[in-house]
Amino acid sequence: MLEHDQVVLRRGERSGIPVIVAIHSTRLGPAIGGCRLWRYPDWRDGLADALRLAEGMTIKNAAAGLPCGGGKTVLAVPPDLPLGRSARADLLADAGDLVESLGGRYIVGPDVGTSPDDMITIGERTGNVWCRPESYGGSGDSSPHTAAGVLAALDATLRHLYGPLNVAFPDAEQGGGVAGRRITVVGLGHVGSHLARSLAGAGAELTVTDVDPGRRMVAAELGARWADPVDALTAEADVLVPAALGGQLTTDLVPRLRCRAIVGPANNQLAAEQVAELLHRRGITWVPDYLASAGGVAYTVARELHGMLPPDAERQVTQIGARTATLLDAAARDAVSPHKAALQTIANLLAPTPA
Repeated sequence: MLEHDQVVLRRGERSGIPVIVAIHSTRLGPAIGGCRLWRYPDWRDGLADALRLAEGMTIKNAAAGLPCGGGKTVLAVPPDLPLGRSARADLLADAGDLVESLGGRYIVGPDVGTSPDDMITIGERTGNVWCRPESYGGSGDSSPHTAAGVLAALDATLRHLYGPLNVAFPDAEQGGGVAGRRITVVGLGHVGSHLARSLAGAGAELTVTDVDPGRRMVAAELGARWADPVDALTAEADVLVPAALGGQLTTDLVPRLRCRAIVGPANNQLAAEQVAELLHRRGITWVPDYLASAGGVAYTVARELHGMLPPDAERQVTQIGARTATLLDAAARDAVSPHKAALQTIANLLAPTPA
């Protein structure tokens, strides 16, 4: 049964390409979520992606305590269709038209395949767009704030596991808990690189990896150990930080893990839902990715919905640390996994108000 509030699919008037918007929920406020431009074997695959990602945004926003629901735009480009600059602009304009037709129930931002600059083009057709460059009145690239949110969650997790060990950085508001801890970052893309630099600056004993060997220069710059991507997931560490593709936490991997906790920005880290319970049984603390990765959206909401100045918006991002601490305390009290505790809280938030 379809659980989404609204799903709209149109053939783009200019581009002829399927444009899909899925609104999962507006229970907590307007639906927000990025615009994904991707090549799909069939438009139905794009529709399935939009439905899944929209639900994920509802969960992420609720977990972060944001007054927003979840939605997603998918631009389902056929595999062999050329997409030059002009055709791309037409497709983005088509997306803007569809977003505008929804009357403010959904606000779009960047996602895989799109950027803040693309939001300028979409913004020519609708005002319901976030994350345009700051020079255009938007909040800009959210990646540094996503990384800051992960650092706050990671710091809270280490303090939960080990206590407030803050000897090397006694005055640090964020990141002090990572000092001297062995942390492995898997994936040095935009968010992963920001995070690795923050961790190195906070005194972590850092191991990094990426499928692109050219990223070794980041390791050298930070004085971090470089690991082979195949071995990094099972390296001995206090915390494993998945910062690349989703689905890396599998049932086969769990018995081979040698870490105390997993906290990272990669979306959809679990290959299957039961992995969260397997991790819990092994005594490995998994902070749900939908909470750990919410710093970017928290910053954007603070800037563009509430009109906060950057320093105040950044303080909203660091609240992810407090939310992580609260979640881990609740999970420990109830003897359940953090994932189960978080989903129960979210279900309560999204439950219909009794008549």
